Amino acid sequence: MSENTASRSDLRNVAIVAHVDHGKTTIVDAMLKQTNAFSTHGDVEDRVMDSGDLEKEKGITILAKNTTVFYEGPSANGEAITINVIDTPGHADFGGEVERGLSMVDGVVLLVDASEGPLPQTRFVLRKALAAKLPVILVVNKVDRPDARIEEVVGETMDLLLGLGSDLADEVPDLDVDALLDVPVVYASGKAGAASLNQPADGGLPDNDDLEPLFQTILEHVPAPTYNPDEVLQAHVTNLDSSPFLGRLALLRIFNGTLRKGQTVAWVRQDGQTKNVRISELLATKALERVPAESAGPGEIVAVAGIEDITIGETLTDPENPKPLPLITVDDPAISMTIGINTSPLAGRVKGAKVTARQVKDRLDKELIGNVSLKVLPTQRPDAWEVQGRGELALAILVEQMRREGFELTVGKPQVVTKTIDGKIHEPMEHLIIDVPEEYLGAVTQLLAGRKGRMSGMTNNGTGWVRMEFDVPARGLIGFRTQFLTDTRGAGISSSYSIGYEPWAGDIEYRTNGSLVADRAGVVTPYAMINLQERGSFFVEPTTEVYEGMIVGENSRADDMEVNITKEKKLTNMRSASADNFENLTPPKKLTLEESLEFAREDECVEVTPEAIRIRKVTLDANERVREYRRRHRA
Repeated sequence: MSENTASRSDLRNVAIVAHVDHGKTTIVDAMLKQTNAFSTHGDVEDRVMDSGDLEKEKGITILAKNTTVFYEGPSANGEAITINVIDTPGHADFGGEVERGLSMVDGVVLLVDASEGPLPQTRFVLRKALAAKLPVILVVNKVDRPDARIEEVVGETMDLLLGLGSDLADEVPDLDVDALLDVPVVYASGKAGAASLNQPADGGLPDNDDLEPLFQTILEHVPAPTYNPDEVLQAHVTNLDSSPFLGRLALLRIFNGTLRKGQTVAWVRQDGQTKNVRISELLATKALERVPAESAGPGEIVAVAGIEDITIGETLTDPENPKPLPLITVDDPAISMTIGINTSPLAGRVKGAKVTARQVKDRLDKELIGNVSLKVLPTQRPDAWEVQGRGELALAILVEQMRREGFELTVGKPQVVTKTIDGKIHEPMEHLIIDVPEEYLGAVTQLLAGRKGRMSGMTNNGTGWVRMEFDVPARGLIGFRTQFLTDTRGAGISSSYSIGYEPWAGDIEYRTNGSLVADRAGVVTPYAMINLQERGSFFVEPTTEVYEGMIVGENSRADDMEVNITKEKKLTNMRSASADNFENLTPPKKLTLEESLEFAREDECVEVTPEAIRIRKVTLDANERVREYRRRHRA
């Protein structure tokens, strides 16, 4: 530590990183409960940090959020210590959130499932933490799982740490690889709210009934924030929020200096322009609530109001001597999709829906403010835009949020974002790790061979399950999940992370079955469905309104088929002995938004409205589609 550097011993900033569903949010719940963050009479639900509707439904963290734990336990030595905890997403599609979260902290708690061990997203978030030279604490969570294998998981995580350390040696020359061998290990059960420094038996609870060992390890191994007492104010905007009373809130980490309510500061924008603004309100975080504060010092994470157009990565600094901090950089997008207004014959049927191009564009611009890993580019059409993001899930969640807000959209099939290197087209590649029961080994290998996947490793632990590793083009994973779960009867587990760019791998066959396309507008009749059900499976049910060019089902053969699904039974004056038997009608398949995007082919798109999700041909007229097909073949 240099002579003019001081530290805040009463403060710690730590991020919790892990793979999806390894228990980050549950352990944050336990930390909040054990430090009496909630009032005793309050009714506290599980996973309080996952506050969004989609987060609750899907059981995953989508946005990085911060909370504050006030610790006064035995390890605090009589001092009240504030621990700012950042709960980060575990999915690589939300990598921009992870990078933002890591820019706010001085150390990370790496959570690993005691049975599953380190998985691809563990590697992804850990690589980001090591590249930022942050100290790591390993927490083996869910040690009370019946299938826990604690010792092997610790060994696998240490191997991963050393492997990443050697990988990053060239990129980060001053990375201390030796320190990675001394990573402290805590054994925990987030659900039971217990942790220990002693390794329990596989499937057993820790020999301690609270999280004291975890707090002790955080205080010992996460350094206190350091600052220069002689430096001017420097505060970095790392996240955005809004308040119905105060408007836009900028969440920022103060690196140097003091920020006060009512103070005039210099706001350094992304384009380098500087503007003097006044801090109308300063808010500190207490558990899950924001409370007014008069001032905040170095190392603290606070929210400020009064700057309407502020965005992520910008700096608040001293007006007399402005010293901006570097902008936050994130990885390039890998997947894109076209989002435009709803152009189907059924557009505008939902009362109060947002259907105009201006409304859609304003909503996409609003998303750009808070989502650093997203890009919105114009297309040849004035009412459609190309939206680029990290992965299929991130883009699908954006569309789902817009649908719930009342937007009607036409969404194109996800495509990959290519790069031209040395005159050749290169595409993003993913490293895919799959765990499947042994009997599905052949089916999975065959599925990935058709998607240009190269097997790079396979391990069989003798438990009846096999772990396979593949290098696959990112576009080969579009629509992969549904087929994979079908082929493995829902038993397979898959996850992937980006490994850079490789030359274009050639054509990939996404779907072997064609579509059943409605050849006229009308209402679906049971009579027509009974006559057509041998041709394939349906996505619509009787009385559903359809239009020409709408996809009503999946053909059992490879080519598309035009069908009349609105055909009615002709009435006669003869009584039929064999009346229509509706009991034999196969129930239709209800596709979710993600499944619809995966199902759509190159010449198809998804119509999204607040009340319905439909798949349709881009060109609705059948004759026009034939002419386009011939033009493409001649070209």
